Amino acid sequence: MQPATHQAEFRHARLVEVYDAQNTWGPDDDYFLARAAEGPGGRVLDLGCGTGRLTVALADAGHEVTGIDPAGASLDAARRRPGGEAVTWVHGTSADAPADAFDVALMTSHVAQFFVADDEWAGVLADLRKALVPGGLLVFDTRDPRDRGWEAWHAPDDRDPVTLSDGRVVQTWSEVTGERDGVVDFTLGYEMPEGDELTSTATLRFRAEDVVRRSVEAAGFAVEQVDGGWGREAVGEGAGELLVVARAV
Repeated sequence: MQPATHQAEFRHARLVEVYDAQNTWGPDDDYFLARAAEGPGGRVLDLGCGTGRLTVALADAGHEVTGIDPAGASLDAARRRPGGEAVTWVHGTSADAPADAFDVALMTSHVAQFFVADDEWAGVLADLRKALVPGGLLVFDTRDPRDRGWEAWHAPDDRDPVTLSDGRVVQTWSEVTGERDGVVDFTLGYEMPEGDELTSTATLRFRAEDVVRRSVEAAGFAVEQVDGGWGREAVGEGAGELLVVARAV
């Protein structure tokens, strides 16, 4: 087994291919696509766009879209995606978003949880407020800690097969390695078709609803809605999510 790499599923080209095969279009994409249409205009920022599944769909829907991501391997895959030429791709972070340039800002796939430290999270929200026009829409997802979803994540002796586009199969596993004060550490493992095994480590922050609301409001937004699932269910009645919809004030 090779040494673990932090967030390798986004930064390692071989694992980006696995990530794409694992994460196909779902109800979360439908939710964000619909929410993007509720902004005051069609200029959309997809922060943490990854391999661009939703980003390209937003452009296909007629939006003027910019995708920003710090992982070069993910952006390379996004640029190669059919329709990717319609998107402005930026290798960077929230700090690279231009000011007053967007009507909608999205953070999907629980990107918000990767900002573990409170000052880091506050900085991202401040960058997004600066990037949005007054009245602009911010929408993001974060898991509800009351659901304790990490307890259902697999142990390393469980294997889930992932079939790549060329028919090769990767055996994947996951393991929670630490839990403290709303912070969860975990490892992802990949038994590759070539016979080697790769691992990726990551840490996520699970913020309670009241904490999320306060942080968003402190950054200059008014929270309009928090949904609990992709069908816009109430918090606690959906899929264990906190889906935040806020306006720049």
